[in-house]
Amino acid sequence: MFVLEYKLRGKESQYRAIDEAIRTVQFVRNKCLRYWEDNKGIGQKDIYRYTTVLRNEFDFVKDLNSTACQQACERTWTSILKFYTNCKQNIPGKKGYPKYSKRTRSVEFKKSGWKLNRDTKRITFTDGKNIGELKLIGSRDLLYFQEWQIQRVRIIRRADGYFVQLMLKLDPRDITLQLEPTKKCVAIDVGLKYFYCDSNNETVECPKYYRKAEKRLNKLNRRKSRKFKKNQKQSKNYIKARNKYAKAHLKVTRQREEFAKEKALRLIQSNDLIAYEDLKVKNLVRNKKLAKSINDAAWSQLRKWIEYFGLKYGRLTIAVPPHYTTSDCPGCGKRVKKSLSTRTHVCDCGIPVLDRDYAASLCILQKATIGHIGSWSNEILDLNAWGDTTSILVGSNTCQSKLSQ
Repeated sequence: MFVLEYKLRGKESQYRAIDEAIRTVQFVRNKCLRYWEDNKGIGQKDIYRYTTVLRNEFDFVKDLNSTACQQACERTWTSILKFYTNCKQNIPGKKGYPKYSKRTRSVEFKKSGWKLNRDTKRITFTDGKNIGELKLIGSRDLLYFQEWQIQRVRIIRRADGYFVQLMLKLDPRDITLQLEPTKKCVAIDVGLKYFYCDSNNETVECPKYYRKAEKRLNKLNRRKSRKFKKNQKQSKNYIKARNKYAKAHLKVTRQREEFAKEKALRLIQSNDLIAYEDLKVKNLVRNKKLAKSINDAAWSQLRKWIEYFGLKYGRLTIAVPPHYTTSDCPGCGKRVKKSLSTRTHVCDCGIPVLDRDYAASLCILQKATIGHIGSWSNEILDLNAWGDTTSILVGSNTCQSKLSQ
C-alpha cells in the first residue's frame, strides 16, 4: 500500500464539517467498544451489524458515509483482536485491553463517499456531513495512477491544518526504478553518539532536533498551562497557546523524518546492499535514562525509509539479528565484553584498535554477507588495507552474487 498525501484548502465551514465527521467516527468506535464489553462472547460480525443499529438510531451517524462507519468499527475490532492475541500468546506485562478513544484525528472512506477530479486537483466528499469540494495542495501528479487503484481516502487533522491521504494499491514492480549497480555493500550501526556509523568508517552526526527545541517546547508548554482553567470552558488564548505548542512538536517530528529520509536515500543510491540491525526499539525505550535520546535519534524512521527506497530502487536490504554485534570481534569472532562507556574495540588477535561503532558495523556486514565472501582473511587484518578493503572486497563478491539470484 502506497500513500500520497496532500494538504486540503477550503472554507471554515468545511473544516467544521470535517471535525464533525471525526467526532462521529470517535462516537461509533466508542459505542462499538461499549457494545462488546456489555455483550461478552460476541464476534466481529455482531459488531459490524451494530453499526447499522447506530445509523438507524442517530441521525448524525446516518449522515456519515457508511464505509466510514465500517472503518470506525474496524478500528474497534482491530484493538479487540490484538488484545485476544496477546492473551493467547501470554506476553508478559499488560495485554493491551481496548481503550475508549478520546483524541481521534482522522476519518477514513473506502470506495464511496468521495469523488476525485484529477485534472483540477480537487476532491469532493459526497456524504451527509456537507464537507463539499476541497483543493489539494501538493507537488505529486494525480495522473500517473488509475482512480480504481485508490483503495481508501483518509482525512487527517493536524496542528497546522487538514490533510488527505490517498492509499493506492500498486504492484512494486510497476514503480521500481532501476539504478546502475555500484558493486558496493555497506552496513550501518545506529547509535546515540552518532546517528549511524557505517562499515566504511564514515559517521553521520545525530541532529538531536528534540534536544535543541526542548527549551522552547517547555516554554510554550508553560505558557499553555498558565491559560488552562480547570472545570471551565477554555478561552481562545488557551486554544492559540495549545496550537503553538502542537505546531512546535510537529516541526520537530517532520525535521526528524526528513533527515532520516535523506540519509536513507543516499545509502540506497550509493550501495547495492545495505545491512542494519533488527532492533526492537519499543523494548529499548523502556530504559528511562536513554528513552528520550533513543526516540530523538529516530532509528525506526531510518529503517522504514531504507526498506521503502530499497523496494523502490530494487536494492537489497538485510536486517540482521542484533545479538553480540557490539561485543564480537570482526577479525577473529572472539566475544569481547564492553561497558556502555567503552568507546573502542580492543582484541588480542592482532586487529588494530577500532571505534566501537565501526567494529559493530563490520560485524553486521559480516552477518549479512556470511556464506558469500567466506572467512575474513588476513587482508582485513592488514593495517594498510584496513581502511578501504571492506567495501571493495565485499562489493566485488557479495553484491554480485546476491543481485544475480
